[in-house]
Amino acid sequence: MDWRTVIYIILLSLTVVKALPRSYRDIEGKNNIGQRFSQLQEKNFKAIAMIMFAQYVQGSTFGKAVKMAEGVTELAKTCAAAARDNPGCLKPLDRIFLDTICQEGDLPGLTDCCAKNDPERNDCFLSLKNSRGFVTPFERPNAEAACRNYSQNPQLLTGYFLYEVSRRHPFLYAPTILSVALRYDDMMKNCCGSAADPPHALEECFQRQVPKVMKPIKEDGLRQEHTCGILTKFGEETLKTLKLAQISQKFPKADFVTVNKLVVDIANMHKDCCRGDMLDCMHQREEILHYVCTNQDVLSSKIKTCCEKPLLQRSECIVNAENDDKPADLSPHIREFIEDNEVCKHFAEEKDTHLARFLYEYSRRHPEFSAQMLLRIGKGYQDLLSECCRPGAPKDCCSRGEEELKKHIYETESVMKTSCDIYQEKGDYYFQNELLMSFTKKMPQLTSAELIKFTKQMTMIGSKCCQLSQDKLLPCAEENLDLVLGEICRRHLTDPINPGVCRCCSSSYASRRPCIGKLEIDENYVPLSLTPGLFTFREDLCTTVEEKLQHKKQEMLINLIKYKPQITQGQLSSVTAAFAAMREQCCKEENPEACFGKE
Repeated sequence: MDWRTVIYIILLSLTVVKALPRSYRDIEGKNNIGQRFSQLQEKNFKAIAMIMFAQYVQGSTFGKAVKMAEGVTELAKTCAAAARDNPGCLKPLDRIFLDTICQEGDLPGLTDCCAKNDPERNDCFLSLKNSRGFVTPFERPNAEAACRNYSQNPQLLTGYFLYEVSRRHPFLYAPTILSVALRYDDMMKNCCGSAADPPHALEECFQRQVPKVMKPIKEDGLRQEHTCGILTKFGEETLKTLKLAQISQKFPKADFVTVNKLVVDIANMHKDCCRGDMLDCMHQREEILHYVCTNQDVLSSKIKTCCEKPLLQRSECIVNAENDDKPADLSPHIREFIEDNEVCKHFAEEKDTHLARFLYEYSRRHPEFSAQMLLRIGKGYQDLLSECCRPGAPKDCCSRGEEELKKHIYETESVMKTSCDIYQEKGDYYFQNELLMSFTKKMPQLTSAELIKFTKQMTMIGSKCCQLSQDKLLPCAEENLDLVLGEICRRHLTDPINPGVCRCCSSSYASRRPCIGKLEIDENYVPLSLTPGLFTFREDLCTTVEEKLQHKKQEMLINLIKYKPQITQGQLSSVTAAFAAMREQCCKEENPEACFGKE
């Protein structure tokens, strides 16, 4: 049985996840390694073991990871066959994994962790997963060499790819890694299929296929990092509040108790996933999917086809499924949260539950709002009650909240509409340039590459969301923009940008987007000096490849704003016109660089 068959069996089988123990919360002896081996069978067990070791010991070689996976598989086989009462077979599976690692002895940087007792030893190993830059970026080998290796030993090459992806993404959900390994195997089979293909054809095939292969890693990794960033920076309660809004929108027919159960379970799952505890992460994810799919009648009519899919596709399908239809008898308003005489009593006696019920009721009625906007509305309601439930507050105090709510909704919708109007008027390139001018002034400390990357992502959001109907525009735009802003804020944590960005990234998760939107020029920024190398005009400006030319022009635009942050639109237009005239003239010359130097 080769790697592809192993991976395929794992992806199609619920047993993979059901078979995994609940870490130190399990009773020793329950869910032991022998039982796991019997349920998974040898090849499947070994594939999971390979991912585990590669994620726990990122500095290990492929050979050592294989050796450890084979060693723990042999133990599992022995325990399954005849040694069920052996104390070594009764230990929780993750403890056996850590014992195997620590017995290896010469693995880098793990001595301190191995000296600790469980569960502190596990926590120590998990903390090491947070080290960025520990493993060098994955470099795609030469196409001819890759195809030669694949023809000689396809199973070994796919196994090596599985190991390399796992060690570079120690927090990534194992089924995602397995699915990527399947895509990798397909790519190798397709691109290396004909030995007669010339080298350039192989390279072109790899260039086309690699982005498709790596797409799940990029997308799932970004979503996971984003969620973990929220949990780390703003805490469990903020994550629960976000999930409450999202689940209430997704399942508007579900009652508050059911929604709250899902919120708690999903938050607990993310805590384990974000710690890098893959066993618990996988197990809890499967339990949640099982609960959702066995309770479709009270949750949603839109997830039936999702629940019929293999496990790997099921989670993503449910996340992307349409929101269920609102109950026919659901009233459009929730006046009881404002007009009820007992509102202040409920707020005083059961504040968290009362606020959660408000957010649940408001969210299930408004699928056209983004989750972040719903959180801001929930915070506005909390602030309103804090003010209006004080002794001596005027009787009509709460009624003022409705006007504030309308104002906030109007402002948010106006921002999104204005952005889409600009996008539709200017198109991708010029819309991105508008964003570059704005964000270079807000965050001049970012490199040109970072500014171009982030604004490119924002432009793609315009392309994706601005064509949608009004009821889908806001959730699409703000929730996708939130991912980009989350990436900027994580960049700020590793290398601080400026005090304004710090304030926006730290004060409130829900208000991150409006806060960054209101940032203006960083007044503390010291502009770049005008040096000979700041604006270099070379022959490559005469390229006829439009994408390359646009990139060069955007780099110069960024440098211009970093040199003169206070530049006006009129001045910028003059510079742009002068540059275009110079380029047109010099690119006709026999020696363009000499012409550029002269001009």
